[in-house]
Amino acid sequence: MSSHPAPFSASVDQLGDFDTIIDVRSPSEYAEDHVPGAINCPVLDDEERARVGTLYKQVSPFEARKVGAALVSRNIAKHIENPFFSKPKSWKPLIYCWRGGQRSGAMTLVLGQVGWAARRLEGGYKAFRQRVMDDLDALPAALQLNILCGPTGSAKTALLAALAARGGQVLDLEGLARHRGSVLGGEADGLQPGQKAFETALWAALRQLDPARPVWSESESRRIGRLHVPGALFEALRNGACTRVEAPVAARVAHLLERYSDLIADPASFCARIERLVSQHGHERVQAWKALVMAGAWHQLATELVNDHYDPAYRKGGEGLYRQLATARRLPLEALDELMLARAVETLPI
Repeated sequence: MSSHPAPFSASVDQLGDFDTIIDVRSPSEYAEDHVPGAINCPVLDDEERARVGTLYKQVSPFEARKVGAALVSRNIAKHIENPFFSKPKSWKPLIYCWRGGQRSGAMTLVLGQVGWAARRLEGGYKAFRQRVMDDLDALPAALQLNILCGPTGSAKTALLAALAARGGQVLDLEGLARHRGSVLGGEADGLQPGQKAFETALWAALRQLDPARPVWSESESRRIGRLHVPGALFEALRNGACTRVEAPVAARVAHLLERYSDLIADPASFCARIERLVSQHGHERVQAWKALVMAGAWHQLATELVNDHYDPAYRKGGEGLYRQLATARRLPLEALDELMLARAVETLPI
Protein backbone atom coordinates (compact mmCIF):
# COMPACT_ATOMS: atom_id res chain seq x y z
CA MET A 1 0.00 0.00 0.00
CA SER A 2 1.47 3.36 -0.94
CA SER A 3 1.69 6.24 1.49
CA HIS A 4 -1.43 8.33 1.94
CA PRO A 5 -1.22 11.83 0.52
CA ALA A 6 -1.65 14.71 2.95
CA PRO A 7 -3.72 15.31 5.00
CA PHE A 8 -4.02 11.58 5.79
CA SER A 9 -0.46 11.33 7.08
CA ALA A 10 1.69 13.17 9.63
CA SER A 11 5.41 13.48 10.27
CA VAL A 12 7.51 12.83 13.39
CA ASP A 13 7.50 16.60 13.98
CA GLN A 14 3.72 16.43 14.49
CA LEU A 15 3.67 13.79 17.25
CA GLY A 16 2.45 16.34 19.78
CA ASP A 17 -0.59 17.27 17.68
CA PHE A 18 -2.52 14.06 18.44
CA ASP A 19 -4.68 12.88 21.33
CA THR A 20 -3.46 9.28 21.16
CA ILE A 21 -0.53 7.59 19.43
CA ILE A 22 -1.38 4.02 18.45
CA ASP A 23 1.27 1.40 17.71
CA VAL A 24 -0.41 -1.34 15.67
CA ARG A 25 2.66 -3.57 15.52
CA SER A 26 2.85 -6.88 17.37
CA PRO A 27 3.41 -6.92 21.15
CA SER A 28 7.03 -8.05 20.78
CA GLU A 29 7.81 -5.20 18.37
CA TYR A 30 6.19 -2.73 20.75
CA ALA A 31 8.08 -4.16 23.75
CA GLU A 32 11.44 -3.70 22.03
CA ASP A 33 10.81 0.02 21.51
CA HIS A 34 8.00 2.41 20.64
CA VAL A 35 7.17 6.08 20.27
CA PRO A 36 7.00 7.61 23.78
CA GLY A 37 3.45 7.52 25.09
CA ALA A 38 2.16 5.19 22.39
CA ILE A 39 -0.36 2.49 23.27
CA ASN A 40 -0.19 -0.96 21.68
CA CYS A 41 -3.28 -2.01 19.69
CA PRO A 42 -1.88 -4.70 17.38
CA VAL A 43 -3.67 -5.52 14.16
CA LEU A 44 -1.66 -8.79 14.12
CA ASP A 45 -0.29 -10.36 17.29
CA ASP A 46 3.06 -12.17 17.25
CA GLU A 47 1.61 -15.56 16.37
CA GLU A 48 -0.65 -14.12 13.65
CA ARG A 49 2.21 -12.11 12.15
CA ALA A 50 4.39 -15.23 11.99
CA ARG A 51 1.56 -17.19 10.38
CA VAL A 52 0.99 -14.58 7.67
CA GLY A 53 4.72 -14.24 7.05
CA THR A 54 5.08 -17.99 6.59
CA LEU A 55 2.19 -18.04 4.09
CA TYR A 56 3.78 -15.15 2.19
CA LYS A 57 7.08 -17.01 1.81
CA GLN A 58 5.88 -20.60 1.42
CA VAL A 59 2.57 -20.28 -0.47
CA SER A 60 2.00 -16.87 -2.11
CA PRO A 61 1.59 -13.19 -1.29
CA PHE A 62 -2.07 -13.44 -2.38
CA GLU A 63 -2.90 -16.22 0.09
CA ALA A 64 -1.05 -14.37 2.83
CA ARG A 65 -3.02 -11.17 2.15
CA LYS A 66 -6.36 -13.00 2.31
CA VAL A 67 -5.58 -14.53 5.69
CA GLY A 68 -3.96 -11.31 6.89
CA ALA A 69 -6.94 -9.19 5.85
CA ALA A 70 -9.34 -11.39 7.82
CA LEU A 71 -7.16 -11.30 10.93
CA VAL A 72 -6.54 -7.55 10.68
CA SER A 73 -10.25 -6.84 10.20
CA ARG A 74 -11.19 -8.88 13.28
CA ASN A 75 -8.53 -7.20 15.41
CA ILE A 76 -9.46 -3.69 14.30
CA ALA A 77 -13.09 -4.49 15.16
CA LYS A 78 -12.04 -5.56 18.67
CA HIS A 79 -10.13 -2.32 19.18
CA ILE A 80 -13.09 -0.23 18.02
CA GLU A 81 -15.45 -2.13 20.32
CA ASN A 82 -13.17 -1.79 23.35
CA PRO A 83 -10.55 0.97 23.79
CA PHE A 84 -11.88 3.27 21.03
CA PHE A 85 -15.65 2.98 21.43
CA SER A 86 -15.96 5.76 24.01
CA LYS A 87 -13.85 8.24 22.04
CA PRO A 88 -15.69 11.40 20.86
CA LYS A 89 -15.93 12.49 17.24
CA SER A 90 -13.21 15.09 17.94
CA TRP A 91 -10.64 12.39 18.84
CA LYS A 92 -7.41 12.63 16.84
CA PRO A 93 -5.36 9.41 16.79
CA LEU A 94 -1.98 8.95 15.08
CA ILE A 95 -1.30 5.41 13.92
CA TYR A 96 1.94 3.73 12.98
CA CYS A 97 3.38 0.33 12.12
CA TRP A 98 6.90 -0.65 11.03
CA ARG A 99 7.15 1.33 7.76
CA GLY A 100 3.84 3.16 7.62
CA GLY A 101 2.44 0.52 5.27
CA GLN A 102 -0.45 -1.91 5.27
CA ARG A 103 -0.98 -2.47 9.00
CA SER A 104 -1.25 1.21 9.92
CA GLY A 105 -2.95 1.99 6.62
CA ALA A 106 -5.78 -0.44 7.38
CA MET A 107 -6.37 0.96 10.86
CA THR A 108 -6.20 4.57 9.63
CA LEU A 109 -8.69 3.88 6.84
CA VAL A 110 -11.26 2.23 9.11
CA LEU A 111 -11.01 4.84 11.87
CA GLY A 112 -11.28 7.57 9.27
CA GLN A 113 -14.44 5.98 7.88
CA VAL A 114 -15.93 6.04 11.37
CA GLY A 115 -15.40 9.80 11.40
CA TRP A 116 -12.31 10.26 13.52
CA ALA A 117 -9.46 12.44 12.22
CA ALA A 118 -7.07 9.47 12.09
CA ARG A 119 -3.64 9.98 10.56
CA ARG A 120 -0.82 7.61 9.71
CA LEU A 121 2.79 8.33 10.68
CA GLU A 122 4.84 8.81 7.52
CA GLY A 123 7.47 6.09 7.32
CA GLY A 124 6.19 4.43 10.52
CA TYR A 125 8.43 3.37 13.38
CA LYS A 126 11.37 3.15 10.95
CA ALA A 127 11.16 6.90 10.26
CA PHE A 128 10.78 7.62 13.98
CA ARG A 129 13.83 5.48 14.76
CA GLN A 130 15.88 7.38 12.16
CA ARG A 131 14.85 10.69 13.75
CA VAL A 132 15.94 9.39 17.16
CA MET A 133 19.37 8.44 15.80
CA ASP A 134 19.78 11.74 13.95
CA ASP A 135 18.82 13.79 17.01
CA LEU A 136 21.08 11.77 19.32
CA ASP A 137 23.92 12.76 17.02
CA ALA A 138 22.95 16.44 16.83
CA LEU A 139 21.34 17.55 20.12
CA PRO A 140 24.13 16.92 22.70
CA ALA A 141 26.60 19.38 21.16
CA ALA A 142 24.30 22.33 21.93
CA LEU A 143 23.97 21.57 25.65
CA GLN A 144 25.80 23.23 28.57
CA LEU A 145 26.76 19.98 30.25
CA ASN A 146 27.94 19.95 33.87
CA ILE A 147 29.29 16.68 35.23
CA LEU A 148 29.23 15.61 38.88
CA CYS A 149 32.42 13.61 39.44
CA GLY A 150 33.58 11.61 42.42
CA PRO A 151 34.20 8.00 43.48
CA THR A 152 31.43 5.47 44.10
CA GLY A 153 29.25 6.40 47.06
CA SER A 154 29.68 10.17 46.64
CA ALA A 155 25.90 10.62 46.32
CA LYS A 156 26.11 11.92 42.76
CA THR A 157 22.69 10.49 41.86
CA ALA A 158 21.17 11.97 45.03
CA LEU A 159 22.74 15.32 44.15
CA LEU A 160 21.08 15.15 40.74
CA ALA A 161 17.74 14.60 42.46
CA ALA A 162 18.41 17.59 44.73
CA LEU A 163 19.29 19.72 41.68
CA ALA A 164 16.07 18.65 39.97
CA ALA A 165 14.07 19.49 43.11
CA ARG A 166 15.60 22.96 43.03
CA GLY A 167 14.50 23.43 39.42
CA GLY A 168 17.72 22.45 37.69
CA GLN A 169 17.89 20.56 34.40
CA VAL A 170 19.08 17.00 34.97
CA LEU A 171 19.99 14.17 32.61
CA ASP A 172 19.79 11.09 34.84
CA LEU A 173 21.49 8.41 32.75
CA GLU A 174 21.33 5.76 35.47
CA GLY A 175 17.63 6.40 35.97
CA LEU A 176 16.93 6.04 32.25
CA ALA A 177 19.11 2.91 32.09
CA ARG A 178 17.55 1.45 35.28
CA HIS A 179 20.99 0.69 36.68
CA ARG A 180 23.10 2.20 39.46
CA GLY A 181 26.31 2.18 37.48
CA SER A 182 28.60 -0.17 39.40
CA VAL A 183 29.05 -3.94 39.19
CA LEU A 184 26.53 -4.25 42.03
CA GLY A 185 24.25 -1.65 40.54
CA GLY A 186 21.42 -3.44 38.76
CA GLU A 187 17.93 -2.62 40.00
CA ALA A 188 16.17 -5.14 42.23
CA ASP A 189 14.03 -6.51 39.38
CA GLY A 190 17.12 -7.02 37.18
CA LEU A 191 15.36 -5.48 34.20
CA GLN A 192 17.06 -2.86 32.06
CA PRO A 193 15.40 -1.58 28.91
CA GLY A 194 16.74 -2.72 25.56
CA GLN A 195 19.26 -0.53 23.77
CA LYS A 196 16.68 0.93 21.37
CA ALA A 197 14.26 1.75 24.19
CA PHE A 198 17.11 3.35 26.17
CA GLU A 199 18.01 5.52 23.17
CA THR A 200 14.38 6.55 22.73
CA ALA A 201 14.21 7.53 26.41
CA LEU A 202 17.42 9.56 26.00
CA TRP A 203 15.97 11.24 22.91
CA ALA A 204 12.79 12.19 24.75
CA ALA A 205 14.84 13.59 27.68
CA LEU A 206 17.24 15.56 25.46
CA ARG A 207 14.35 17.17 23.57
CA GLN A 208 13.03 18.61 26.83
CA LEU A 209 16.29 20.37 27.74
CA ASP A 210 16.86 24.11 27.25
CA PRO A 211 20.32 24.67 25.69
CA ALA A 212 20.40 28.17 27.25
CA ARG A 213 20.57 26.70 30.79
CA PRO A 214 23.04 24.31 32.49
CA VAL A 215 22.31 20.60 32.25
CA TRP A 216 23.59 18.40 35.09
CA SER A 217 24.62 14.77 34.75
CA GLU A 218 27.04 12.47 36.54
CA SER A 219 30.25 10.82 35.41
CA GLU A 220 29.62 7.44 33.82
CA SER A 221 31.62 5.01 31.77
CA ARG A 222 30.44 4.35 28.22
CA ARG A 223 28.48 1.33 29.49
CA ILE A 224 25.75 1.46 32.13
CA GLY A 225 25.02 -2.16 32.93
CA ARG A 226 24.57 -3.77 29.51
CA LEU A 227 23.58 -0.54 27.77
CA HIS A 228 25.81 1.85 25.82
CA VAL A 229 25.60 5.64 25.96
CA PRO A 230 25.39 6.82 22.31
CA GLY A 231 28.66 8.14 20.91
CA ALA A 232 27.88 11.83 20.34
CA LEU A 233 26.26 12.14 23.77
CA PHE A 234 29.17 10.42 25.50
CA GLU A 235 31.69 12.71 23.80
CA ALA A 236 29.66 15.77 24.83
CA LEU A 237 29.56 14.50 28.42
CA ARG A 238 33.35 13.96 28.37
CA ASN A 239 33.77 17.60 27.36
CA GLY A 240 31.45 18.90 30.12
CA ALA A 241 32.49 21.20 32.95
CA CYS A 242 33.30 19.08 36.00
CA THR A 243 32.35 19.44 39.65
CA ARG A 244 34.25 17.09 41.97
CA VAL A 245 32.29 15.81 44.98
CA GLU A 246 34.58 15.22 47.96
CA ALA A 247 33.22 13.27 50.93
CA PRO A 248 34.89 11.16 53.66
CA VAL A 249 34.81 7.37 53.37
CA ALA A 250 32.54 7.04 56.41
CA ALA A 251 29.89 9.26 54.79
CA ARG A 252 30.16 7.36 51.51
CA VAL A 253 29.78 4.02 53.27
CA ALA A 254 26.66 5.25 55.07
CA HIS A 255 25.22 6.49 51.78
CA LEU A 256 25.96 3.20 49.99
CA LEU A 257 24.28 1.18 52.75
CA GLU A 258 21.17 3.32 52.33
CA ARG A 259 21.23 3.19 48.54
CA TYR A 260 21.70 -0.57 48.35
CA SER A 261 19.14 -1.43 51.02
CA ASP A 262 17.32 -3.68 48.52
CA LEU A 263 20.43 -5.85 48.17
CA ILE A 264 20.99 -5.93 51.92
CA ALA A 265 17.48 -7.35 52.21
CA ASP A 266 18.45 -10.19 49.80
CA PRO A 267 21.83 -11.64 50.85
CA ALA A 268 21.72 -14.44 48.24
CA SER A 269 21.36 -11.92 45.42
CA PHE A 270 24.14 -9.80 46.92
CA CYS A 271 26.46 -12.84 47.01
CA ALA A 272 25.66 -13.60 43.37
CA ARG A 273 26.66 -10.09 42.37
CA ILE A 274 29.85 -10.14 44.43
CA GLU A 275 30.78 -13.36 42.61
CA ARG A 276 31.35 -11.18 39.50
CA LEU A 277 34.42 -9.69 41.24
CA VAL A 278 36.37 -13.00 41.22
CA SER A 279 38.29 -12.09 38.05
CA GLN A 280 39.60 -8.92 39.72
CA HIS A 281 40.10 -10.02 43.32
CA GLY A 282 40.32 -13.83 43.28
CA HIS A 283 38.18 -16.50 44.90
CA GLU A 284 39.64 -16.16 48.40
CA ARG A 285 38.87 -12.44 48.71
CA VAL A 286 35.41 -12.80 47.22
CA GLN A 287 34.61 -15.67 49.58
CA ALA A 288 35.61 -13.45 52.50
CA TRP A 289 33.24 -10.72 51.26
CA LYS A 290 30.43 -13.25 50.84
CA ALA A 291 31.03 -14.38 54.41
CA LEU A 292 30.55 -10.77 55.54
CA VAL A 293 27.26 -10.69 53.62
CA MET A 294 25.99 -13.84 55.30
CA ALA A 295 27.12 -12.52 58.72
CA GLY A 296 25.28 -9.24 58.12
CA ALA A 297 28.52 -7.29 58.57
CA TRP A 298 27.34 -4.63 56.15
CA HIS A 299 29.41 -1.71 57.40
CA GLN A 300 32.66 -3.69 57.22
CA LEU A 301 31.74 -5.07 53.78
CA ALA A 302 30.89 -1.63 52.36
CA THR A 303 34.10 -0.14 53.79
CA GLU A 304 36.23 -2.89 52.26
CA LEU A 305 34.50 -2.62 48.89
CA VAL A 306 35.07 1.14 48.85
CA ASN A 307 38.72 0.94 49.90
CA ASP A 308 39.77 -2.18 47.99
CA HIS A 309 37.52 -2.28 44.92
CA TYR A 310 35.80 0.97 44.02
CA ASP A 311 38.47 3.54 44.90
CA PRO A 312 41.36 1.70 43.19
CA ALA A 313 39.20 1.35 40.06
CA TYR A 314 38.40 5.07 40.24
CA ARG A 315 42.07 6.00 40.56
CA LYS A 316 43.00 3.66 37.73
CA GLY A 317 41.06 5.67 35.22
CA GLY A 318 37.32 5.80 35.76
CA GLU A 319 37.04 9.54 35.45
CA GLY A 320 40.16 10.09 33.38
CA LEU A 321 37.60 10.02 30.59
CA TYR A 322 36.39 13.50 31.59
CA ARG A 323 38.59 16.09 29.92
CA GLN A 324 37.96 19.02 32.30
CA LEU A 325 38.45 17.08 35.54
CA ALA A 326 41.80 18.78 36.22
CA THR A 327 40.05 22.16 36.46
CA ALA A 328 36.97 20.86 38.30
CA ARG A 329 35.04 22.96 40.82
CA ARG A 330 35.36 21.37 44.29
CA LEU A 331 32.23 20.43 46.24
CA PRO A 332 33.38 19.30 49.71
CA LEU A 333 30.69 17.58 51.81
CA GLU A 334 31.08 16.41 55.40
CA ALA A 335 27.95 14.25 55.19
CA LEU A 336 25.63 12.99 52.46
CA ASP A 337 22.24 13.28 54.13
CA GLU A 338 19.30 14.91 52.38
CA LEU A 339 19.64 18.26 54.16
CA MET A 340 23.36 18.53 53.40
CA LEU A 341 22.78 17.72 49.72
CA ALA A 342 19.97 20.28 49.47
CA ARG A 343 22.30 22.94 50.86
CA ALA A 344 25.14 21.87 48.57
CA VAL A 345 23.17 22.31 45.36
CA GLU A 346 22.31 25.88 46.34
CA THR A 347 25.91 26.71 45.42
CA LEU A 348 25.61 25.23 41.92
CA PRO A 349 24.32 27.08 38.83
CA ILE A 350 20.94 26.03 37.49
